[in-house]
Amino acid sequence: QVRLMEYGGDWVQEGGSLTLSCVDSGDGYGFTSMAWFRQTRGNEREGVAVIWPYRGTTQYADSVKNRFTISVNSAKNSVYLQMNSLKPEDTGVYYCAAVRSGLKGLDANLYNKWGQGTQVTVSS
Repeated sequence: QVRLMEYGGDWVQEGGSLTLSCVDSGDGYGFTSMAWFRQTRGNEREGVAVIWPYRGTTQYADSVKNRFTISVNSAKNSVYLQMNSLKPEDTGVYYCAAVRSGLKGLDANLYNKWGQGTQVTVSS
């Protein structure tokens, strides 16, 4: 059974950096798409970044381009999100998601494996 677990959420000042990690503690089979989503207060869950591990292709939400970087360690079924130049509007709960069929984008409905989330708070 797949269990995705996120790490690295914290409080940081505006302009700071954080790295989130997501580890699959399940059966070890690879994923075709791994992504990060976030839910900010009062908003729906939105896609932040996605990576296709077997191709290395990435996609980002416009709001995080050139600030966030998604990467993967396929051997460990782990995905990471390096976040730089953080802004208060980046505050929210960040979720890791994955799927084993197809190359998915930033639509949360396309993912069937989710972590519990990790809180990121950016103060001004």
